Amino acid sequence: MAADDRSRRDGDDPSGRAWTWPLSSLLGSLSAAEREPLLTLGTEVRYPANRVLLRESDRTDFLLVLLAGVVKVTGRTHDHRDALLAVRMGGDLVGEFAAVDGRPRSATVTSCGQVTARTVSRPAFLDFMRREPRIAQAVNASIVTKLRAANDRRIDFTGCDTATRVARVIHQIAVTYGEPAGAGAVIRWPITQPELATLSGAAEPTVHKALRRLRESGAVTTGYRTIRVESMALLETIAYS
Repeated sequence: MAADDRSRRDGDDPSGRAWTWPLSSLLGSLSAAEREPLLTLGTEVRYPANRVLLRESDRTDFLLVLLAGVVKVTGRTHDHRDALLAVRMGGDLVGEFAAVDGRPRSATVTSCGQVTARTVSRPAFLDFMRREPRIAQAVNASIVTKLRAANDRRIDFTGCDTATRVARVIHQIAVTYGEPAGAGAVIRWPITQPELATLSGAAEPTVHKALRRLRESGAVTTGYRTIRVESMALLETIAYS
């Protein structure tokens, strides 16, 4: 695991407030000068927990620049279940696919707690991309990163048992979104076992057993609405050895 994967970049928005974003996020990857014009777009909005921000198949085409908080991205399966596709947090964009191509929403985005964002219309976003080629390049790179991550997960899981897949999912989330804590990290946003099962491509009872094995190994502990990775090195060994 590269050291900067778990690093954060502190930044100010034009109003002078300070935010902290992962370096792996769009806002975290930009310099203060590059971020400033992006943070003046649109209107700031705040959402409570469990609010649907974007709904799958809707024809809306605005996007959200997440400033703080965590959201989950879900898709409806053929048997009418909600499959967890990804998580995003402050520093990320959500809804940019529809803003770029004008097609219906490909997924539903729901807040996992209080969320602060800037909502930007499609015309304003596209005009901004034309005027700011450096930001346009960074946005395109972030989209490619999301698609690569989705492909990598599908390929990476081929032939893995459930315990390994669960360990890899938790490791990936902790690397990207966890709060560093000693030799480990804390994942503070609530992820349910059914959601972990859909991310892992496994049945919920099997995920329950895999989590128990991870707890018994000393790699993780679980609490109310949190997962704590006690040792990133041990979890990485379990996930990738």
